[in-house]
Amino acid sequence: MDSNLTGKLLRSFMQFNRAYWHQKEVLEYKNSEVMLLLSIKKNDKPESPGLMVSEISQILQVTSPTVTQLLKGMEKKGLIKRNLDQVDRRVVRIKLTESGELITEQAERAFRASFSGLIAYMGVEESNQLADLLAKAYLYYKDISE
Repeated sequence: MDSNLTGKLLRSFMQFNRAYWHQKEVLEYKNSEVMLLLSIKKNDKPESPGLMVSEISQILQVTSPTVTQLLKGMEKKGLIKRNLDQVDRRVVRIKLTESGELITEQAERAFRASFSGLIAYMGVEESNQLADLLAKAYLYYKDISE
């Protein structure tokens, strides 16, 4: 295997990880809070009673205590509300508040603008290539981790 190419790929991944594309805060909210809000919005159906902490934990692939801690702060900020499940009173369901919905809309606009800027910078052809290559790299790492 070519050690120069290995080093180049490693540097590229490290640089990308440090890039600011995912570190820009939406208003005064942390990235972890925004990602949690977006996950709730994407996975919660309007007719459902809300998501359980365990479901959110599974979606984000983090521990339930991590999600619980984030939710506490977000509840204080008025971004989410907790409701007891009507069938099983031991279960807490999580829903976005109006403020939470507004933040997710702002975050989605910011992400779209960021990626639109990247497409404008790289061009459509290279952007498609990048998307295809990232998807392929993801599948490789997913396959070797299973």
